[in-house]
Amino acid sequence: VQLVESGGGSVQAGGDLKLSCTTSGATWDRSMAWFRQAPGKEREGVAAIDSDGRIDYADSVKGRFTISKDDAKNTLYLQMNSLRPEDTAMYYCAADKLWLGLSRNYAYWGQGTQVTVS
Repeated sequence: VQLVESGGGSVQAGGDLKLSCTTSGATWDRSMAWFRQAPGKEREGVAAIDSDGRIDYADSVKGRFTISKDDAKNTLYLQMNSLRPEDTAMYYCAADKLWLGLSRNYAYWGQGTQVTVS
């Protein structure tokens, strides 16, 4: 399974961005998630969604970020609103057959897309 993220960029605080993750495999039967890693920090889970629509968010993004997927397009999304400088990080897409929530044990990972908030 190959995952390719896109949609990152630079934005001012308070702005919005929408990330996309296109997968070579299906999304309908997998759990998928977004993670991020800032320089000098551990990779942390941001949001996760499974095939039944179960969703989990990190406390730091609740109410600001929305995870969704389009199974027909095999694409995962992360709508990020009201961005803050502390959201600056490399954002990664991940996928697995199991529901792993925000843990880092996903089997498949993308290469990441940079988000910078100033």
